[in-house]
Amino acid sequence: MNNWLGARAVQQYDGLLEDIVKNLLVRLLDVSDDSEPFEKTKHEFFLAMASSTFRLAYGYQLENDHDPFFLNAVQAGHNVLYASMINSALYHYIDRFPGLTIEKCADFLVNVFPTLAYVPDWLPGTGWKNTARKWREHKKYAVDAPYEWAKKQVASGEFEASILSRLLQDQQVEQGLSTMDQENELKELAYIIFAAGTDTSATGLMNFVAAMVANPEAQAKAQAEVDSVLGNASRLPTISDETQMPYVRNLIHEVLRWHPVAPTGGAPHACYQDDVYRGYDIRKGTIMVGNIWAMSRDESIYKDPDAFDPDRFSDQKIPPAPAFGWGRRKCPGMHFAKATLFLAIASLLATFHFSRKEDKDGNEIVPIIEGSVNSITVPIKAFEFELRPRSNRHRHFILERISSN
Repeated sequence: MNNWLGARAVQQYDGLLEDIVKNLLVRLLDVSDDSEPFEKTKHEFFLAMASSTFRLAYGYQLENDHDPFFLNAVQAGHNVLYASMINSALYHYIDRFPGLTIEKCADFLVNVFPTLAYVPDWLPGTGWKNTARKWREHKKYAVDAPYEWAKKQVASGEFEASILSRLLQDQQVEQGLSTMDQENELKELAYIIFAAGTDTSATGLMNFVAAMVANPEAQAKAQAEVDSVLGNASRLPTISDETQMPYVRNLIHEVLRWHPVAPTGGAPHACYQDDVYRGYDIRKGTIMVGNIWAMSRDESIYKDPDAFDPDRFSDQKIPPAPAFGWGRRKCPGMHFAKATLFLAIASLLATFHFSRKEDKDGNEIVPIIEGSVNSITVPIKAFEFELRPRSNRHRHFILERISSN
């Protein structure tokens, strides 16, 4: 994947990301009029990140949040989450998904008792099998449809550069596979780019908002640095500006450490050979879960770990938390994700202000920032805040300079 997602390779997508961020800022301007902006802001972040991963994977531009490709891809992901749930976790996030019920998820006790897979379909209580078949067909369509669209675009010669377009043109990529197997590999790869890169990046942006509301002094310092480089509502940042914004870069490191998007390191790993680590015998096949949350709270490395302090990374000896994993299983899209987070966060700092709401007596409402239960990612629970353009000049900058381009 380094040929398409390596540090140098992702530079070709800088223009794509700039377009996505500009559209996000314009849409957030509408959200800024809302008295309870959390859910709408979260939705806009998710849509923006989905737009970026769809263009990266397929070269396809989502029309809106009703785009069939988008809706089918999201629903397929939700179905996988539904099917993987077990009763002990259901009550924590049952309200996140319309139409989801305890009974519906409890059907998938086959995850706990695998022998249920061999129970005849005619027995009562095996309706989950029919549901699984329907969801499998739906997932197949969600994976096939955008792939076929991209394939037709490449065949016509009119396509936007994407990972899929490059792979479809490279006949050497999947040597040794049949045509059908090769297509299945490409379909799954493209969908995984969407599934793995959308929710994680959107969650990271909401964690940034939470950090700014909870730590206004950090926001002010970051905005001052952004203004010193860009001017006051003069232009938006580009990737080349990152080297001139060390505090913003450290702030992003701190967001990823302060509230890791995937505290357990994403999907579990398995040891591929017998090993010994610090006196512990680890047998081949042992399932390993990397506790990024614990690593990010290691007081021997991060002093006062619960505090949000971007300046801690001014010390070159302090390493960023391993937010993107480690070793051979490190997230292959990390460079694209880092570029996305920098452009989005620097642009948000340049144009918007995230602040605490006030109660009826004029006292600031200090939000309680905590994560909610999920399968892999841990999104922030809803909290109160205000989203406003930094000034009328910034509002006009978004309306006149950005939306007109």
